[in-house]
Amino acid sequence: MNELRTLAIDIGGTGIKAALLDEAGSMLGERQRVPTPPKPVAPKDLMRAIDQAAAPLGTFDRVSVGFPGYVRDGRVVTAPNLGTDALTGFDLQGELAEHLGKPVRVLNDADVQGFGAIKGRGLEMVLTLGTGAGTAFFRDGEIMPHLELAHHPVSGNKTYDDYVGNAARRKKGRKTWNKRVAKIIDILRDVVRFDHLYIGGGNAKDISFPLPPDVTIVPNTDGLIGGIHLWRKDPAAYSAADVPSGDGAAATPEGEPAP
Repeated sequence: MNELRTLAIDIGGTGIKAALLDEAGSMLGERQRVPTPPKPVAPKDLMRAIDQAAAPLGTFDRVSVGFPGYVRDGRVVTAPNLGTDALTGFDLQGELAEHLGKPVRVLNDADVQGFGAIKGRGLEMVLTLGTGAGTAFFRDGEIMPHLELAHHPVSGNKTYDDYVGNAARRKKGRKTWNKRVAKIIDILRDVVRFDHLYIGGGNAKDISFPLPPDVTIVPNTDGLIGGIHLWRKDPAAYSAADVPSGDGAAATPEGEPAP
Protein backbone atom coordinates (compact mmCIF):
# COMPACT_ATOMS: atom_id res chain seq x y z
CA MET A 1 0.00 0.00 0.00
CA ASN A 2 1.30 3.44 -0.91
CA GLU A 3 2.29 5.67 1.97
CA LEU A 4 -0.07 8.54 2.73
CA ARG A 5 1.38 11.99 2.10
CA THR A 6 0.16 14.92 4.20
CA LEU A 7 0.25 18.49 2.98
CA ALA A 8 1.05 20.61 6.05
CA ILE A 9 0.19 24.32 5.91
CA ASP A 10 1.30 26.88 8.51
CA ILE A 11 -0.47 30.23 8.07
CA GLY A 12 1.36 33.15 9.65
CA GLY A 13 0.93 36.89 9.79
CA THR A 14 3.72 37.50 7.27
CA GLY A 15 4.19 34.15 5.52
CA ILE A 16 2.37 30.96 4.60
CA LYS A 17 4.56 27.86 4.76
CA ALA A 18 3.86 24.46 3.22
CA ALA A 19 5.57 21.07 3.26
CA LEU A 20 4.83 17.44 2.51
CA LEU A 21 5.08 14.95 5.39
CA ASP A 22 5.43 11.19 5.29
CA GLU A 23 3.45 8.99 7.68
CA ALA A 24 6.15 9.35 10.33
CA GLY A 25 5.83 13.14 10.18
CA SER A 26 9.18 13.73 8.46
CA MET A 27 9.42 16.35 5.74
CA LEU A 28 9.65 15.18 2.17
CA GLY A 29 11.86 17.67 0.33
CA GLU A 30 12.05 21.39 1.03
CA ARG A 31 9.36 23.53 2.58
CA GLN A 32 7.79 26.32 0.54
CA ARG A 33 6.91 29.85 1.62
CA VAL A 34 4.84 32.64 0.10
CA PRO A 35 3.97 36.04 1.60
CA THR A 36 0.71 36.31 3.46
CA PRO A 37 -1.65 38.66 1.58
CA PRO A 38 -1.99 42.16 3.04
CA LYS A 39 -4.33 42.61 5.99
CA PRO A 40 -7.33 42.39 5.95
CA VAL A 41 -7.00 39.06 4.16
CA ALA A 42 -10.08 38.12 2.14
CA PRO A 43 -10.97 34.39 2.05
CA LYS A 44 -10.35 34.17 -1.69
CA ASP A 45 -6.88 35.71 -1.27
CA LEU A 46 -6.03 33.30 1.55
CA MET A 47 -7.07 30.33 -0.61
CA ARG A 48 -5.01 31.64 -3.52
CA ALA A 49 -1.92 32.01 -1.33
CA ILE A 50 -2.33 28.46 0.00
CA ASP A 51 -2.50 27.22 -3.61
CA GLN A 52 0.72 29.08 -4.42
CA ALA A 53 2.55 27.60 -1.43
CA ALA A 54 1.39 24.06 -2.18
CA ALA A 55 1.82 24.07 -5.96
CA PRO A 56 5.54 23.10 -6.10
CA LEU A 57 5.15 20.19 -3.68
CA GLY A 58 3.37 17.63 -5.82
CA THR A 59 0.61 15.20 -4.91
CA PHE A 60 -0.80 14.57 -1.44
CA ASP A 61 -3.62 12.61 0.20
CA ARG A 62 -4.77 14.86 3.05
CA VAL A 63 -4.17 18.32 4.49
CA SER A 64 -3.35 19.76 7.94
CA VAL A 65 -3.59 23.50 8.53
CA GLY A 66 -2.36 25.66 11.40
CA PHE A 67 -4.33 28.92 11.53
CA PRO A 68 -3.35 32.04 13.55
CA GLY A 69 -6.56 32.56 15.47
CA TYR A 70 -9.42 30.81 17.18
CA VAL A 71 -10.92 28.02 15.06
CA ARG A 72 -14.06 26.11 15.99
CA ASP A 73 -15.41 23.21 13.90
CA GLY A 74 -13.13 24.29 11.07
CA ARG A 75 -14.56 27.82 10.97
CA VAL A 76 -12.61 30.98 11.75
CA VAL A 77 -13.77 32.74 14.92
CA THR A 78 -10.91 35.24 15.27
CA ALA A 79 -7.97 36.18 13.07
CA PRO A 80 -6.32 39.15 14.82
CA ASN A 81 -3.21 39.24 12.62
CA LEU A 82 -5.02 38.58 9.35
CA GLY A 83 -8.27 40.49 9.81
CA THR A 84 -11.04 39.15 12.00
CA ASP A 85 -13.80 41.14 10.26
CA ALA A 86 -12.82 39.73 6.87
CA LEU A 87 -12.52 36.09 7.99
CA THR A 88 -15.00 35.56 10.85
CA GLY A 89 -17.30 32.66 10.01
CA PHE A 90 -15.21 31.50 7.05
CA ASP A 91 -15.35 27.69 6.82
CA LEU A 92 -11.68 27.28 6.01
CA GLN A 93 -11.76 23.54 6.66
CA GLY A 94 -14.78 22.82 4.49
CA GLU A 95 -13.92 25.24 1.69
CA LEU A 96 -10.35 23.99 1.45
CA ALA A 97 -11.53 20.36 1.39
CA GLU A 98 -13.92 21.19 -1.44
CA HIS A 99 -11.29 23.20 -3.29
CA LEU A 100 -8.49 20.63 -3.05
CA GLY A 101 -10.66 17.51 -3.21
CA LYS A 102 -8.87 16.09 -0.15
CA PRO A 103 -9.70 15.60 3.54
CA VAL A 104 -8.68 18.67 5.58
CA ARG A 105 -8.23 19.36 9.29
CA VAL A 106 -7.67 22.85 10.69
CA LEU A 107 -6.40 23.74 14.15
CA ASN A 108 -4.93 26.81 15.80
CA ASP A 109 -1.31 27.27 14.72
CA ALA A 110 0.13 27.22 18.25
CA ASP A 111 -1.74 23.97 18.92
CA VAL A 112 -0.23 22.44 15.78
CA GLN A 113 3.25 23.66 16.73
CA GLY A 114 2.76 22.12 20.15
CA PHE A 115 2.09 18.71 18.65
CA GLY A 116 5.46 19.00 16.93
CA ALA A 117 7.31 20.14 20.06
CA ILE A 118 5.96 18.39 23.15
CA LYS A 119 7.33 15.24 24.78
CA GLY A 120 3.98 14.04 26.13
CA ARG A 121 4.85 14.23 29.83
CA GLY A 122 3.12 16.40 32.40
CA LEU A 123 1.66 19.85 31.77
CA GLU A 124 3.39 21.31 28.72
CA MET A 125 2.82 24.76 27.28
CA VAL A 126 3.72 26.36 23.96
CA LEU A 127 4.29 30.08 23.42
CA THR A 128 4.77 31.29 19.85
CA LEU A 129 6.41 34.66 19.19
CA GLY A 130 5.75 36.02 15.72
CA THR A 131 3.50 38.75 14.38
CA GLY A 132 1.60 38.23 17.63
CA ALA A 133 1.77 35.70 20.44
CA GLY A 134 0.10 32.30 20.52
CA THR A 135 -0.38 29.74 23.27
CA ALA A 136 -1.28 26.06 23.56
CA PHE A 137 -1.57 23.62 26.46
CA PHE A 138 -1.10 19.84 26.68
CA ARG A 139 -1.47 17.36 29.53
CA ASP A 140 0.41 14.06 29.13
CA GLY A 141 0.35 14.55 25.36
CA GLU A 142 -3.36 15.34 25.12
CA ILE A 143 -4.36 18.77 23.87
CA MET A 144 -6.37 20.90 26.29
CA PRO A 145 -9.10 23.42 25.38
CA HIS A 146 -7.67 26.28 23.36
CA LEU A 147 -7.33 29.64 25.09
CA GLU A 148 -6.57 32.90 23.29
CA LEU A 149 -4.36 33.93 26.19
CA ALA A 150 -2.49 36.35 23.93
CA HIS A 151 -5.48 38.70 24.08
CA HIS A 152 -5.50 38.92 27.87
CA PRO A 153 -4.09 42.22 29.25
CA VAL A 154 -0.62 41.75 30.69
CA SER A 155 0.62 45.32 31.24
CA GLY A 156 -1.91 48.14 31.53
CA ASN A 157 -4.14 47.81 28.50
CA LYS A 158 -1.48 45.95 26.53
CA THR A 159 -2.23 42.34 25.64
CA TYR A 160 0.44 39.70 25.09
CA ASP A 161 0.18 40.50 21.37
CA ASP A 162 0.83 44.19 22.08
CA TYR A 163 3.55 43.52 24.65
CA VAL A 164 5.77 40.96 22.89
CA GLY A 165 4.44 40.90 19.32
CA ASN A 166 6.55 41.86 16.33
CA ALA A 167 5.44 45.50 16.37
CA ALA A 168 6.64 45.84 19.95
CA ARG A 169 9.96 44.18 19.11
CA ARG A 170 10.57 46.65 16.31
CA LYS A 171 9.43 49.71 18.24
CA LYS A 172 11.12 49.00 21.58
CA GLY A 173 14.24 47.22 20.34
CA ARG A 174 15.56 43.78 21.19
CA LYS A 175 16.88 44.63 24.65
CA THR A 176 13.52 45.85 25.96
CA TRP A 177 11.67 43.13 24.06
CA ASN A 178 13.83 40.46 25.71
CA LYS A 179 13.06 41.90 29.15
CA ARG A 180 9.37 41.68 28.30
CA VAL A 181 9.66 38.07 27.14
CA ALA A 182 11.44 37.18 30.39
CA LYS A 183 8.62 38.85 32.34
CA ILE A 184 6.02 36.89 30.33
CA ILE A 185 7.78 33.60 31.12
CA ASP A 186 7.67 34.39 34.85
CA ILE A 187 3.98 35.32 34.64
CA LEU A 188 3.10 32.13 32.76
CA ARG A 189 5.01 30.01 35.26
CA ASP A 190 2.98 31.53 38.10
CA VAL A 191 -0.37 31.33 36.27
CA VAL A 192 -0.05 27.99 34.47
CA ARG A 193 2.52 26.11 36.61
CA PHE A 194 3.78 24.35 33.50
CA ASP A 195 6.23 21.49 33.73
CA HIS A 196 7.85 22.67 30.52
CA LEU A 197 7.43 25.68 28.22
CA TYR A 198 8.36 25.52 24.53
CA ILE A 199 8.92 28.81 22.71
CA GLY A 200 8.54 28.86 18.94
CA GLY A 201 7.67 31.29 16.18
CA GLY A 202 9.83 33.43 13.94
CA ASN A 203 11.02 35.77 16.70
CA ALA A 204 12.08 33.08 19.16
CA LYS A 205 15.54 33.26 17.57
CA ASP A 206 15.90 36.81 18.95
CA ILE A 207 15.80 35.68 22.58
CA SER A 208 19.21 36.56 23.99
CA PHE A 209 18.92 35.89 27.74
CA PRO A 210 19.70 32.51 29.36
CA LEU A 211 16.61 30.36 29.62
CA PRO A 212 15.79 28.29 32.72
CA PRO A 213 15.89 24.48 32.42
CA ASP A 214 12.11 24.23 32.05
CA VAL A 215 12.01 26.47 28.95
CA THR A 216 13.19 25.43 25.48
CA ILE A 217 13.28 27.19 22.11
CA VAL A 218 11.94 24.93 19.36
CA PRO A 219 12.33 25.22 15.58
CA ASN A 220 9.70 26.98 13.51
CA THR A 221 9.35 23.83 11.39
CA ASP A 222 7.44 22.26 14.31
CA GLY A 223 4.48 24.29 13.05
CA LEU A 224 4.49 22.08 9.96
CA ILE A 225 5.66 18.76 11.41
CA GLY A 226 3.00 18.92 14.12
CA GLY A 227 0.37 18.67 11.38
CA ILE A 228 0.82 14.90 11.19
CA HIS A 229 -0.75 14.56 14.65
CA LEU A 230 -4.06 15.89 13.37
CA TRP A 231 -4.36 12.54 11.56
CA ARG A 232 -3.42 10.34 14.53
CA LYS A 233 -6.58 10.95 16.54
CA ASP A 234 -10.23 10.05 16.33
CA PRO A 235 -11.51 12.16 13.41
CA ALA A 236 -14.14 13.72 15.68
CA ALA A 237 -11.40 15.16 17.87
CA TYR A 238 -10.64 17.89 15.34
CA SER A 239 -14.04 18.11 13.61
CA ALA A 240 -12.70 16.90 10.28
CA ALA A 241 -14.21 18.26 7.09
CA ASP A 242 -13.64 15.27 4.86
CA VAL A 243 -14.46 15.33 1.19
CA PRO A 244 -18.08 14.25 0.61
CA SER A 245 -18.58 10.99 -1.26
CA GLY A 246 -21.00 10.69 -4.14
CA ASP A 247 -23.92 9.68 -1.91
CA GLY A 248 -23.49 12.73 0.31
CA ALA A 249 -21.82 10.86 3.20
CA ALA A 250 -18.44 11.98 4.46
CA ALA A 251 -15.58 10.01 2.97
CA THR A 252 -13.43 8.08 5.43
CA PRO A 253 -9.67 8.74 4.95
CA GLU A 254 -7.66 5.67 4.09
CA GLY A 255 -6.40 3.83 7.15
CA GLU A 256 -9.10 5.15 9.50
CA PRO A 257 -12.22 3.34 10.73
CA ALA A 258 -15.57 4.27 9.29
CA PRO A 259 -17.83 6.14 11.73
